[in-house]
Amino acid sequence: MGTEFIAAFFGDALLLIVSMVCVLVLPGLLVGLVVSIFQAATQINEQTLSFLPRLLVTLAMLGFAGPWMMRKMGDLFARLFQDIPHLIG
Repeated sequence: MGTEFIAAFFGDALLLIVSMVCVLVLPGLLVGLVVSIFQAATQINEQTLSFLPRLLVTLAMLGFAGPWMMRKMGDLFARLFQDIPHLIG
């Protein structure tokens, strides 16, 4: 059970990390794309115009998805701690 469990745990952990990063980064990327198109259309080259909306969207997504992310992390670590006795024998 040792190597199979470790491989499955790391696979679950990597999937969780990728899903958390996607939840936080993808909305910021989409907002950045929209702001960049707006800047290109209007020829406004202001750096804070592209930074501030991305920051606000990322913080909003952190507030919106934060409880889900904490619950998923807690479940992962609870499963790890419950399965430790099976790993050591």
